[in-house]
Amino acid sequence: MTADNTSGLSEFEKQRLANIAERDALLKKLSLEAQSAGIFTSPRTVGGNGPKPKKRAPPKRIKEEESPLPRRQSSRLRGLTADSEVAKRKAEDDYEAAREAERAKKVRRTDSYSANDMFIAGQKLNGDGLIGVDVVNKGVAEPYVRTFGDADVKKTTDKDLKALREEMNGLSLWGQWDPQRIKITPERVYAMAFHPSESKPLIFAGDKMGHLGVFDASQEKPETGDDEDDDDPDPVLTTLKPHTRTITAMMVHPSKPTRLYTASYDSSIRELDLEKTTSVEKYGPQSTNIDEALSGLDMAPEDPNTLYWTTLNGTFGRYDMRSKLSEKTVTHWQLSEKKIGGFTLCPSQSHYFATASLDRTLKLWDLRKLSTNDPVPVAEHESRLSVSHAAFNAAGQIATTSYDDTIKLYDVGAKGFSSWKPGHTLSDQEFRPDTVVRHNCQTGRWVTILRPQWQMNPQSHIQRFCVGNMNRFVDVYSSSGDQLAQLGGDGITAVPAVAVFHRSKNWVAGGTASGKVCLWM
Repeated sequence: MTADNTSGLSEFEKQRLANIAERDALLKKLSLEAQSAGIFTSPRTVGGNGPKPKKRAPPKRIKEEESPLPRRQSSRLRGLTADSEVAKRKAEDDYEAAREAERAKKVRRTDSYSANDMFIAGQKLNGDGLIGVDVVNKGVAEPYVRTFGDADVKKTTDKDLKALREEMNGLSLWGQWDPQRIKITPERVYAMAFHPSESKPLIFAGDKMGHLGVFDASQEKPETGDDEDDDDPDPVLTTLKPHTRTITAMMVHPSKPTRLYTASYDSSIRELDLEKTTSVEKYGPQSTNIDEALSGLDMAPEDPNTLYWTTLNGTFGRYDMRSKLSEKTVTHWQLSEKKIGGFTLCPSQSHYFATASLDRTLKLWDLRKLSTNDPVPVAEHESRLSVSHAAFNAAGQIATTSYDDTIKLYDVGAKGFSSWKPGHTLSDQEFRPDTVVRHNCQTGRWVTILRPQWQMNPQSHIQRFCVGNMNRFVDVYSSSGDQLAQLGGDGITAVPAVAVFHRSKNWVAGGTASGKVCLWM
């Protein structure tokens, strides 16, 4: 606007127009500077001659396909009279059909599976099955900052403890492939287990969608030529799908090395034959309409035929696989009004077992005197927040993780539990943690809950267990709460939340929310 045009305006209006002009000039200047710096570019017009951006190939990923609900359409497009009874019934029928299809996807399958029925991806299985003959016969800290290392080992004065710390800190990340390339399951890892064989590290992992991954870490990376075009092969992995929902627990009984037992939110326990690669259901409710999501699974070392499990409904169950499955052969105890997150039998006194619950309690039970009508625990301890898992070792020590950011250690072996008579109980004062270790257990929504896991047959008198660390490590502790190692390495970009020890070898594996596995040997 020229001076002549503004002559009739008030001083306020003149100042307003001047401010607008100054603002427009500043915005134009900033836009030009941003374009020259490459912060953003002007949108390409349709039919322009500029270079088209390269499209990246989507990553290969196996994921459960979700059935989309029927798309809504107007009555006119469907040839129906608007607001008619026909239209309403059609919409209701479509909705119910979609709901039923989604529910059917999650209903457990009770039939047996062959290898082809379960196979999803990876190496096609040959006559040797999943395992070879040689296996059968033979505290809160800064993010990502290490809190335990070589300096802590050097300060140790106890000779035995120092030797064990040096041994555990000597474990190194398996280096044949980068951890980012060892994708053992398509979805988040919920449960893991080592095969008990000492001849080679064979790892099983179960994920959120019911997939089972198998990884043989004895394989070696094939040599490639100097040519850049030579393919860099991925490690050999096998992915099966024995369950329709999350696999929450798994184990291989040492007296049955060719059988892998898995428990799932689909309410079933299945047995996978590792030689024939077939899967059969060993336990499940009488009706597939019964939702009894299983949270834990265990077997006594001296009894390879009896299954024990816990549920999200707070029940504990037992079933002898040698008997025909029926209501009479399965025993249930209602041990909690809330979810039991984890449990274990004591390996040396298998009539004792410990449960961890959302009701904030750790409870010790005796199967010799456990009423189905009114079960009474041997002992009980309440934490400030929910207890995630209770892990028993052969020495009678229990390790728990809790959302109050602690690892608690209870030593009932020192209290002479092996000589207790049926009906023996402990007072609240007698059953208290002997050691409390500060440990970040705030996993949030996307990371699997942290659970401690003991080495069942350690090769020294010092008991030890491993547990995931939110700083992208796996921590190893002794039964007295002394930290033995903090395992990490290059290439670990997610929290190895699901950490497991081999029964007897110093091999530790960790599974992440992206389905990757880390292995230290």
